[in-house]
Amino acid sequence: MGSRHPNPRLVKIHRSYSVEEIARLFKLHKNTVRAWLRQGLEAIDGQRPTIARGVEIRRFLTDRRKRAKRPCGPGRIYCLPCRAPKVPAGNMAECVATGDATGTLQGICPDCERMIYRRVNPQKIGAVRGDLDVTFTQAGARIEETTKPNVNYGSSEGDHR
Repeated sequence: MGSRHPNPRLVKIHRSYSVEEIARLFKLHKNTVRAWLRQGLEAIDGQRPTIARGVEIRRFLTDRRKRAKRPCGPGRIYCLPCRAPKVPAGNMAECVATGDATGTLQGICPDCERMIYRRVNPQKIGAVRGDLDVTFTQAGARIEETTKPNVNYGSSEGDHR
């Protein structure tokens, strides 16, 4: 089964491909390639077999991917279930710093009420903040960083499964 986003770099730009060769290259069905031809992938001519230049296939796939992108502007976090950038509920977000230059901006989606996350550099939060009210917290210690990890995994004492 093919990928939802075929890698355009698999195409050799100085070669011509038939519909079957394109389908085999990306592990897609031939009808998917034929749909691409209807959506704007240009064939060399209108004759059969339908052949497309490699450079044209690469251009079509990269343009198609660029159109599908939804960049997040300042003050927005991308919500995966909604498939759109959203301003967190209440214009509030929390920046959890996991290191000096890494962190996660997290909030709640106003539509589906799920947690939404965006990777950020806490030192450069001003560029992504927008008009959000951001609170800063430090990430909790990992189990390997603790001096005395909690090893009680049973529900009661003596219950070690």
